[in-house]
Amino acid sequence: MKNDGYNGGMNQEKNPLLRRIVAGLLLGLVVIVALMLASDLRQVLALMRVFRWEWLPLVLCATLFNYTLRFIKFHYYLGLSGVKNLPWPHSLRLFVAGFPLAVTPGKVGEVLKAVWVKDACGLPVAKGTAVVVAERLSDGLAVLGLASLGVAIWPQYWPAFTLLLAGLLGVVIVSQIRPLALWFLRLGEKLPLVRRFVHNLREFYEGSFVLLQPKAILMAVGLGMVSWLGEGIGFYLILMGLGQPASTALLISAVFILSFSTLVGAVSALPGGLGAAEISIAGMLVVLAGLSPSCASAATLLIRLATLWFGVLLGLGAWAFWPKMVGLKAERVE
Repeated sequence: MKNDGYNGGMNQEKNPLLRRIVAGLLLGLVVIVALMLASDLRQVLALMRVFRWEWLPLVLCATLFNYTLRFIKFHYYLGLSGVKNLPWPHSLRLFVAGFPLAVTPGKVGEVLKAVWVKDACGLPVAKGTAVVVAERLSDGLAVLGLASLGVAIWPQYWPAFTLLLAGLLGVVIVSQIRPLALWFLRLGEKLPLVRRFVHNLREFYEGSFVLLQPKAILMAVGLGMVSWLGEGIGFYLILMGLGQPASTALLISAVFILSFSTLVGAVSALPGGLGAAEISIAGMLVVLAGLSPSCASAATLLIRLATLWFGVLLGLGAWAFWPKMVGLKAERVE
């Protein structure tokens, strides 16, 4: 293996990226403070003190279980895209280093993973971007699958559920009807603002076509449902750690609320879903699970700590060990 520097022009993007991530971290702090102030601050702090902190390692293990299966999907997608010379430890490094990019607006920073993959093994950025998009798409379908039981119990969520499902499935279906997708690309060639991007869009489409074929998407969604179920169980443990009695109803509520709120945060396009996801989790805990606002706020803070912020911390750790990645340099695997 040899070290191979990336374009100096791309290095100029480093500071804007870091500024966006710092802005996301500051927004996260604001959300935490606002959530605590919106409830009875003293009660929230009291609940934090009585929380069974010895259960937190189990919750983090549930999150790591989710990350592990999602990494397997990421590496599988890279293989489908034609990457054959990237050992899994290098792939894992790219995957974990992408976690802090989730707190950029709309998660657009995650496209940087496609740049890292190109630098590591030469996969065109457009095809690497297709991997990132396919990851998000399959995750969305997976959490919708987990949320389906909750929607059957609480039918008031059917309209939003149906709209999201139709949108995600629509993308998959259009991508697999090649004449229709190619017609859209030809149409783009006639639009002045789109014309210069058509080549990249074609490359992105070809990558997406492979990743969204029935066998691949079914495998990815199935793996995603199992992985996100892990985080749902982690949320269930948090609720019990705050004194909620164990029950099947509480487990179903935990999985549904976390799954649905994850989608709410994703479609909000806010950095890491900050604000949107927290409001959704806390509000649904009060309405559906009957928790007090203070208990709902405490549970929301703990699950976001054990999922989003735990992942960001792991990613920043990867950056600390491999700082070249922040400068858009990576090891090329020969």
